[in-house]
Amino acid sequence: MIRTAIVTGASRGIGRAIAERLVAEGWRIRNFDREPPGDRRDSGDEWIEVDLADPAALDEALGRVLAEGPVLGVVNNAGIVGRQSIDEFTPEVFDEVLAVNTRGAAQIVRAVAPGMRAARFGRIVNISSRASLGKHDRTSYAAAKAGLIAMSRVWTLELAGDGITCNAIGPGPIGTELWRAANPADDPRTTAIVESVPAGRMGEPEDIANAVAFFMDERSSFVTGQTLYVCGGITVARGGA
Repeated sequence: MIRTAIVTGASRGIGRAIAERLVAEGWRIRNFDREPPGDRRDSGDEWIEVDLADPAALDEALGRVLAEGPVLGVVNNAGIVGRQSIDEFTPEVFDEVLAVNTRGAAQIVRAVAPGMRAARFGRIVNISSRASLGKHDRTSYAAAKAGLIAMSRVWTLELAGDGITCNAIGPGPIGTELWRAANPADDPRTTAIVESVPAGRMGEPEDIANAVAFFMDERSSFVTGQTLYVCGGITVARGGA
């Protein structure tokens, strides 16, 4: 049986790796992203152009996908950083970051939950961040990513009885365009982060995709409400620093 999953922000970086891995695992993927995949190659998933910060546009995209049948998997991966210190904080940036990272995730889950309940099966994975534990210049981003962890726990309580699991993944430093843009190489704090990873390397998008594949597996039905930090041990080495 081929099941359909939505992966947000799957045109590049971590999301691209997740989509490709889930296609290999037998899922039919709908990629919700503002931009098309950069390589434009046929990797077995379908790009749905949508701005997650626009509730009406997101509802329209969800309606089109759900008209084809139920969506039994969701990976809420899309995110923007909105790097600001508290002295630079603006409500506009905060609202935009929360809209893309957190509100859009809830809107998607609300739409697909009825189909999951009817099928007595569902897999939801929220891509949070180690930054939810605390990081310089991340008031908006940390709030949004911590919100995904909190919502994972709430949705576990509300959905587990219907055969639906909901878990979160907190990536550490992963070598993507987004990470490099938000962590300038000439910033001493960036160097300190990279050098403090016990595994001795930056993570790769495939490291996150591997964890997602575990949570999405049919055999992972007794694993729900959990947060897995895929971080090379940096959450141990640095804690919330």
